[in-house]
Amino acid sequence: MSARDFVEANFDGLPGPTHNFAGLAPGNLASGHSAGSRAWPRQAALQSIDKMRFMRNLELVQGILPPHPRPAPDFVRQLGLGDTPEHFVPSLASSSPGLLSALYSSSAMWVANAATVSPAPDTGDGRIHFTTANLSSQLHRCIEAPHTARLLDNVFSDDEVFTRHTPLPAVLADEGAANHTRLGRDYGEPGVELFVYGRRLVNPEAEQPRFPARQVREAGEAVARLHGLDPHRTVFARQSPAAIDAGVFHNDVIAVGNRDLLLVHEHAFERQSDVLRALHDALAGELTIVEVPERTVSLDRAVGSYLFNAQLVTPNGEPGSQVLVAPFECREDAVVSAYLDSLVRAGTLSAVHYLDVRQSMKNGGGPACLRLRVAADADALARVRGRVIASDDVLDELQAWIESHYPEHIDPADLANPALARAAALALAGIYQILQLPAPSPWPSPGQG
Repeated sequence: MSARDFVEANFDGLPGPTHNFAGLAPGNLASGHSAGSRAWPRQAALQSIDKMRFMRNLELVQGILPPHPRPAPDFVRQLGLGDTPEHFVPSLASSSPGLLSALYSSSAMWVANAATVSPAPDTGDGRIHFTTANLSSQLHRCIEAPHTARLLDNVFSDDEVFTRHTPLPAVLADEGAANHTRLGRDYGEPGVELFVYGRRLVNPEAEQPRFPARQVREAGEAVARLHGLDPHRTVFARQSPAAIDAGVFHNDVIAVGNRDLLLVHEHAFERQSDVLRALHDALAGELTIVEVPERTVSLDRAVGSYLFNAQLVTPNGEPGSQVLVAPFECREDAVVSAYLDSLVRAGTLSAVHYLDVRQSMKNGGGPACLRLRVAADADALARVRGRVIASDDVLDELQAWIESHYPEHIDPADLANPALARAAALALAGIYQILQLPAPSPWPSPGQG
C-alpha cells in the first residue's frame, strides 16, 4: 500500500452524562474558573456530536470513543466503598466531597490523554502502537487508565496491525498524546516523534514551576522504547516552567503540529532554539516551523483563547493544505483572530474554522483535547472493532439517545443524589450498545450491595 493511502483518523471522546464543573485540576485555569458552576452534560455531548459531523464534512476519518462509567465502579470497589450508589454516594457527599467529585469526573472525554500512539511506519514491528496513559499525577484522571486500557483492547484488538501496551508504573507519570506530536510529510512514511515533559524523576532541573509539572521525561523515554522508535527520529523537549505556571498543563495548550507544519509559541520549551533545530534536522529540512512571538500573541492570551489547542488537519489528504479547527474563543479574541487571519493570507494555513465546544472549554479542554490521533491505512481502519468509525447513522443514533437520556444540567449538589449515578449508568449502556462495544457492568440493584 502506498504512503499516500495512509490517513489520520481522529477518535473523539464523547462527554459523559455526569459532565460537571468541579475544578479538580491545579494549573488548569479554565477548570478552576468554572468550579462550582452549573454544567450542561447534554449540551456538552451534542457539541461533541456537532464537532464530529463538521470533521466528517471536511472528508476526514472521524472516530468515536465512548464515555467511561461514572462514578467509576471499579475504583469505588477498590476503595472498599461498597457496591451501590445508595451505599457510598450520601456518605462521601458529607465526609469526602472532593473524592466524590473525582469519582464523577467526565474528564475521560479528553482522549488526547488516553494514550500515546505511534503509526506503523515509525515502529519497530510495523504495527500501530498504543500505550495507555497512567495519568497518575491527578486523582480524577488516574481513575481512567484501567477502563481506557480495556477500551483500546476492544477497539484495536487485531494483533496483526495493532500493539497495545499497558500503562506504565504510576511513578512514571504519563499524560499521553497531549504531550506528544508526530511530524512528517506523509503519514505513511517514517516520521519524527516529539515527546514533551515537565520534569525528570532523576536529576531534576533546577527551576521548577509553581503548578504541577505532570509529565516526566522517563515516561516518554519508556514509551519510545516500547514502540520501537528510531532514536535518531525521536526528540525530547522540556516545557518551559513559565508556560506551565501560565496554565500550560499539557503541551497541546502551547503547540500543535501536523505533517510538515508546527505552530509553537515562543515560550513553549526550554532551550527552544535547540529543540526546533533538532526537529528540523531530523526531518531533513522538510518542516515548516511557525514560532508565534510573545509580542504578537502573549502567553496569557494563547492560554485564554486555547489558540494552540486547535486541530491542525489536512482535509484533502495532500501535504501543504493545512486547516486549523479552533474554538469560538479564538474568533472572539480580536488579537488571536487577526493573527490566524494573517496565517491564512500568508498561505501557511488554507483556512481557519471555528467550532462551539464551550462546555469542554469551560472545563479546560479545547478541540485538540477531545481527540486521539491514529494515523493508519485503510486495512488497519477496517479492522477496528465496533461502530466507532463515525457515519451519519451512528451520529444520528447517538444524538437521539443523548437528547433523551442525558441530564440537561448538573449542579454541584446533584452529585450527592444516588439517582444521578443510576441515570448515568442507563445513559452509558445505550451509548455502548449503539457503538457495539462491550458495556460496563451495571450497578447491582439497591439493597444488593
